[in-house]
Amino acid sequence: MRIKICGLTNLDDALAAVDAGADALGFILYEKSKRFIPIERALEIVEALPPFVTTVAVTVDAVREFTNLGYRKQLKQFNVAQLHGRESAAHCRAVSKYLPVIKALPADTRENPADYPVAAFLLDTPSPEHGGTGRTFDWDLAVAFKKRTDRPVILSGGLTPENVAEAIRVVQPYGVDVSSGVEASPGRKDHAKLRDFIRQCKSC
Repeated sequence: MRIKICGLTNLDDALAAVDAGADALGFILYEKSKRFIPIERALEIVEALPPFVTTVAVTVDAVREFTNLGYRKQLKQFNVAQLHGRESAAHCRAVSKYLPVIKALPADTRENPADYPVAAFLLDTPSPEHGGTGRTFDWDLAVAFKKRTDRPVILSGGLTPENVAEAIRVVQPYGVDVSSGVEASPGRKDHAKLRDFIRQCKSC
């Protein structure tokens, strides 16, 4: 079970996630998010991480930013791009030329996953806030979505140490993604919750 800890804003939390066994760390570069981190600060954290940790740049509808050469050069210092807005299939294809893409979709999406040339999909609770709501959705929607694609599916949306084992049992996803479910406050992780969450995942 692959585990992504998202919404990281400081090195202490990032290292705690790695020490607890996280496979991937997500940095939200969307300025309207409560967990926003400037790309320069995110890269300082990335450079301080040990090897074999996947780093994910999370953006929302950043079409203009992606056309900027300097921004793209910075993004290439991450391992994966997660597109968490209303990005088109064409935008996903353009980004995938220089970084593997995870496309986030609302769990009730009617989009055809075959239209998106991406490495994986992330299913999240439908919300205009683009994630971080702390609310779950009907996991049967994720089960149904998995039948529509041969791409890996990552489960997100309201996961906590208390419910993640059941979510994994029901959905059998490629991986899980958590942010608010292991926080002390927005952008600050509760290290005990973080360790418990990862322990629950690895026990499945």
